[in-house]
Amino acid sequence: MSTGGGALVDRMRAALPLLLADIEALVTCESPSADLAAVAASAQRVAELGTQRLGVAPEHIAIDGRSHLRWRFGAASSRVLLVAHHDTVWPLGSLGRHPFDITDGIMRGPGCFDMKAGLVMALHAVAALEDRSGVTILVTGDEELGSPTSRELIESEARGCDAALVLEASADGGALKTARKGVSLYEVQLVGRAAHAGLEPQRGISASVEAAHQILAVCGLGDPALGSTVTPTLLSAGTTTNTVPAAGRFAVDVRVPNAAEQARVDRAMRSLRPVLNGAEVIVSGGPNRPPLEPGASRSLYLLACALSESLGLPAPQSASVGGASDGNFTAGVGTPTLDGLGAVGGGAHADHEHVLVDALPGRTALLVALIAELLGPSREARSGATNTAAASGSDRP
Repeated sequence: MSTGGGALVDRMRAALPLLLADIEALVTCESPSADLAAVAASAQRVAELGTQRLGVAPEHIAIDGRSHLRWRFGAASSRVLLVAHHDTVWPLGSLGRHPFDITDGIMRGPGCFDMKAGLVMALHAVAALEDRSGVTILVTGDEELGSPTSRELIESEARGCDAALVLEASADGGALKTARKGVSLYEVQLVGRAAHAGLEPQRGISASVEAAHQILAVCGLGDPALGSTVTPTLLSAGTTTNTVPAAGRFAVDVRVPNAAEQARVDRAMRSLRPVLNGAEVIVSGGPNRPPLEPGASRSLYLLACALSESLGLPAPQSASVGGASDGNFTAGVGTPTLDGLGAVGGGAHADHEHVLVDALPGRTALLVALIAELLGPSREARSGATNTAAASGSDRP
């Protein structure tokens, strides 16, 4: 298929009914991340659909019982990696409360926005290419859990690629995600000594009181000026209402804009010391996802803007977001990464999750053009042009 101008958008618009049918096929196959059987059934549905569109079956990759899929095209090393996931946060039975539906140009259904529409867009975009050699599509089944089994697979596939294109849903208004905060996750355990709260509380060492001291200390580790947040979340302590608690724990969610800040917070967390005499503080966990910093996406974003204009589409805005994705991993191994290339809509993980149907053809056409440009002979010239623009400070808001 030609990637020239508005003709490509017209072709994608003509293919919209099939694209919508494919999204419905995936949305109506529920795939909550924690349910291995449901994820396996979803992977099979994705594999069948992808085989129909691409003419070749994927490789099934099972890691600790979790189902991932990979398509590789061409004998040479991959140059462009498309990253998607088929698991969702929605429990089985969610379709009964939120059935798949398209009304007045709005698609609804659990997981339609995050990110089954983006996954289908990836399949249709690669199917539209005249030459797929050098493309890899990786579809994982545990992204919503933090990618515990797929992280090494993602990083391995991304190393050495010219670009990683992540089909997560767009930011507000269709903006591409050009930066994501890094994530660190910790658990702080408090060890004290039990005693009867009424008869001899002075003999105890309260894990609850120690937790209070540590929570206040943790709350002071963020840096609002940089956008770093350090947030105590889940908390528990004690066994009965009349016992000084001997043990407690709380979780900490950390979001940071860059690697240096992630390292600073990690050092600070590991430097926590008990306040109460005789208490013990044990810190476990650490960085979970590296930041996707703006420099990792800048040239790809400028290329996407230029291609949008050549397609007769509005140039997309850019956005920095606090949520993480597998794009954090691809950027973390040094691969240029552009995220948020999937559906336009909103309400991820919420009852009002939705996709704007009219935006799908243009977004899919942009993805086709972006892959083709990255694979084509003019890629180096285009890269030089975008790097020159980046160096001169040219960018989109």
